Amino acid sequence: MKKHTLLLSLVVAAIITTINPAHAQFGNLLQKAKDKAAQKASDAMDKKTNTTQNQSQTTVKSNRATINEGFDFVPGDTLLLAEDFAAAPTGSSTRTFKTNGSASVVAINGEPGKWLALADNATYKFTKQLFYPRHFTVEFDIFTAVDVVKDIYPITVGFVNDNSIKDYNSGTGAYLQLKYYNNDDIEVYSSFISKNLNTRFDLTAYANRPMHISMNVDGDRMAVYIDKTKIADTQLFLPTTAKNFFISGPMQYHNGAKALVSNFRIMGFKKS
Repeated sequence: MKKHTLLLSLVVAAIITTINPAHAQFGNLLQKAKDKAAQKASDAMDKKTNTTQNQSQTTVKSNRATINEGFDFVPGDTLLLAEDFAAAPTGSSTRTFKTNGSASVVAINGEPGKWLALADNATYKFTKQLFYPRHFTVEFDIFTAVDVVKDIYPITVGFVNDNSIKDYNSGTGAYLQLKYYNNDDIEVYSSFISKNLNTRFDLTAYANRPMHISMNVDGDRMAVYIDKTKIADTQLFLPTTAKNFFISGPMQYHNGAKALVSNFRIMGFKKS
């Protein structure tokens, strides 16, 4: 009897021993399944939250107003002067401009046409003095051959009383000054009426490509544009101010930088 009882006990123990690992393994699998389901639910919630946030951000961007400033520059209808240096041999001096420095006509690889290279500390004016009507426009292009635009310090273009080139001009008259060395700094100034306007405009975008300048002078006012952006439109002259166009090269160049100009067109208006 004792033998049977001992044998039965051994069998029961063996069965229990067999069942416990299986039960434990099943418990582990069940827990893993629960954990995986919880993780999927969490991931789905995060995805939904991110999607909602992205949609919200997209909605904010799409609702932002777009400002269109337009472009109201209209060139004159009567030609007063045009110069693109096409007739000048490369390396020669131009007869259209006089200067207190050098005035060499050059070509730019990969860029059409010919260009006047601006020397440092040199001011350029038209050799033949022009007598401007009350209302006229001036257009031309500036090209900067640079590693970075801040290697140019600065370029000034505008009008003064006289047509003399005795001195380098960088601070008198009514002018636009491109302060490349600050990357985005432009000044419009008039010593005639003591007016100074400063604005920010990205000049770095014009490294090694043309910038088109347009000026509309109407009596005592001048509007200035860079490409299609209006920089200023304000009174810069006295009613009796004499006007002589000038452009001054930089005070300094660094690292072999060079500024060049071309494609000048000065137009008057039949009805002004």
